[in-house]
Amino acid sequence: MTENELNALVGSRICHDLISPLGAIGNGVELLSMAGMGAAPEISLISESVESANARIRFFRISYGAAANDTLIGNNELRSVLGDLYRGNRLSVDWRVQEDVPRAQAKLAFLILQCLESALPWGGKVLVTRTDGKWNVFGKGDRVKIDTGLWDIMSNPRAPADINASSVHFALIDPAARQVGRHVTTNISENTVSVSF
Repeated sequence: MTENELNALVGSRICHDLISPLGAIGNGVELLSMAGMGAAPEISLISESVESANARIRFFRISYGAAANDTLIGNNELRSVLGDLYRGNRLSVDWRVQEDVPRAQAKLAFLILQCLESALPWGGKVLVTRTDGKWNVFGKGDRVKIDTGLWDIMSNPRAPADINASSVHFALIDPAARQVGRHVTTNISENTVSVSF
């Protein structure tokens, strides 16, 4: 087992173990609502926070969890995760992929989505397509924030870059691309970012 595979299993385990207590909190909020406390602003805040945490954990499970090359992930599941995560967000994601896809490719696409989140902190629109097996993740916003060091390591892991917890997804792009036998290319302009693999 490689270090990357072991780290992915750790990611899967953390996400798996967090889903249950979040579900229990959600059930507790539902019981409080049924008891007549649902209109309280505190209950509403807890409910929204649980929904947001659940969406983020499901997204992280795909992005950072174990992903076999020969396992498919359903299109409905992918759309559900993205719909829950980006509902009401400044960044909107239009997932135009129509079919079930290999889990390892979905993982790479989700990691790239996080890179576009970093590039579009003020909001924007992202379009994800897959044509004849080739993926393209295209983002557009009024303003784009690019740390060239981080974007360079997506296709060149030896490029100098300051990686921290909030930018770790950039460092995971190259290993995820190698796992699926792909090369990542980027195209960045004044207000657009495009990543293909």
